[in-house]
Amino acid sequence: MRRIYLIGLFIFSCGIVRAQQIYTLEMCRDTALKYNHAAAIAGQTEAKAKYNERAYFANFLPDFSASGVYFYTNTSFNQKIKEAYLPTFTPDLATGELKPNVVLLPNGQPLIRPDGNHVFNQYAYFPGMDLDLRLSGTYFAGVSVKQPIFMGGKILSAYRMSRIGRDMAALNSHLIRAEIIVKIDEAYWLHLKALESKKTALAFKEVVGELLQNVQHAEKSGMKMHSDLLKVQVQMNKAELQLQKADNAIRLSRMNLCQVMGLPLTTEIFISPDFSKTDDIAPASEELRRNARPEYALLEKQIELKNQQIRLVRAGFLPQAGVSANYGYMHGLELNGTPLIDRASFSALLSVKIPLFHWGEGLNKIRAAKAEKQIMEWQRDELTEKMDLETQQARDQLSESQLEVEMNTLALEQAEENLKTTRHQYEVGMESLASYLEAQTLWQQASLTLLESKIARRLNETYYLKAAGKL
Repeated sequence: MRRIYLIGLFIFSCGIVRAQQIYTLEMCRDTALKYNHAAAIAGQTEAKAKYNERAYFANFLPDFSASGVYFYTNTSFNQKIKEAYLPTFTPDLATGELKPNVVLLPNGQPLIRPDGNHVFNQYAYFPGMDLDLRLSGTYFAGVSVKQPIFMGGKILSAYRMSRIGRDMAALNSHLIRAEIIVKIDEAYWLHLKALESKKTALAFKEVVGELLQNVQHAEKSGMKMHSDLLKVQVQMNKAELQLQKADNAIRLSRMNLCQVMGLPLTTEIFISPDFSKTDDIAPASEELRRNARPEYALLEKQIELKNQQIRLVRAGFLPQAGVSANYGYMHGLELNGTPLIDRASFSALLSVKIPLFHWGEGLNKIRAAKAEKQIMEWQRDELTEKMDLETQQARDQLSESQLEVEMNTLALEQAEENLKTTRHQYEVGMESLASYLEAQTLWQQASLTLLESKIARRLNETYYLKAAGKL
């Protein structure tokens, strides 16, 4: 029993350690790229584009198919041919041709009856016949192959469009990946801000709590007025309120981080803060790398797509040719109980289609497609200017945030020194309580300002890398 208890305790302890896994920023990024819904959709979209490319490539290859038809009906076609006397013919010994065996007059002319028909020397008697034609049980089975020879370039254009679609899907995945990284960085640093804000709030509460105890003792001994105690209590209430706000911010920011990472919102995660690690900043003289941005590459691919659409429209008004072959077996069409068709057969077909006149339809469609391409080129040029401006702005903000970190670091050092000096002077009676409380507030504000500037520095770094196409 004791062994079972120890094993259970060990498993429970391992579960706690695993549940309290500490996530770095890179781990958060990797988790988001793996489980985020947008990343999953982008991955499936890219896979779909690859399948479409393979499907369009199949249009170059012959198309094989098998077919079968069975026909049943209880209707039959009955026809009776009446008896009749049929004229006869005699062979010409010289030519071998058959000539009507008509009665000739002395002048060599054929004898004609009053109804206009010839009179024959002999007649053949036809006794009549009953015809019974049935379609029931007719069937056909065979295989066929079709191969396009020339479709005006339609198949080639469609295949090239599918390849462009595959490239665009890959670029879209790259774009979504960069957007997810930006979102996960924002969520990560927002959660870290909440955690660090709580530390600052705890430190502030500790300082105010120590002051409150000193003032309470001084008030009991008559060295401080009750109004001083009330001032410190108000400051303590503010510290507790800030601590409560920090707890709420931690809970909400953790849920937001889990949502971006694709984890359940109730997942308990712990992050590892690291403000020291920063990526190298590109020098100011570096040329803008707009070509590396997926947005620009997507517009370039859309222009290529418009070129192929122009060719596709033009192909619809060019000659088209194709060939097909069929081999099958057919049985059916019984006449008086005997099948008329009971054999296999082969057939081949060559088809050619040449458009002649469509009242300018093709020309107008081509012009419309060219207009769409021109619009896309103008949009690309406009986006290029915006990307240049965005990259320059992101670089400036990154430089400014670095300067703000340095200035706020110095401001915090000054606030700490001011708090230490004011506290010492207050304890020896050379400084008022209001000045000491103000020094505490300034120290807290300086701590929060430095924290915000550090987080802004890391976020601006992410924004710059995205603007420069380096994410």
